[in-house]
Amino acid sequence: MMIREQIEEKLRMAFEPAHLEVHDESYRHNVPAGSESHFKVVIVSDSFCGQRFLARHRAIYGALAEELAGSVHALALHTYTLKEWEGLQDTVLASPNCRGAGMLA
Repeated sequence: MMIREQIEEKLRMAFEPAHLEVHDESYRHNVPAGSESHFKVVIVSDSFCGQRFLARHRAIYGALAEELAGSVHALALHTYTLKEWEGLQDTVLASPNCRGAGMLA
């Protein structure tokens, strides 16, 4: 199973999202082809109700601890409740550029 699929499966199990997108953005970074090391996650779940962004991110990091201890170098997280998501009208910010960690020589 590809890392993106593992991430999707774990997030679906942990958060029962109304909407989930996991994008492999490794191609935007200076890593070997097929690295599966940089991901953007857009997740909409009412399990985030009453949580600040830091708590949401920590919960996701906990669910993906195995992947983060392995080959996943970066996660750009966009976490929303259903009400927040509806207010965005399906608009999601772009992921930040890599700051060079792990760049090839």
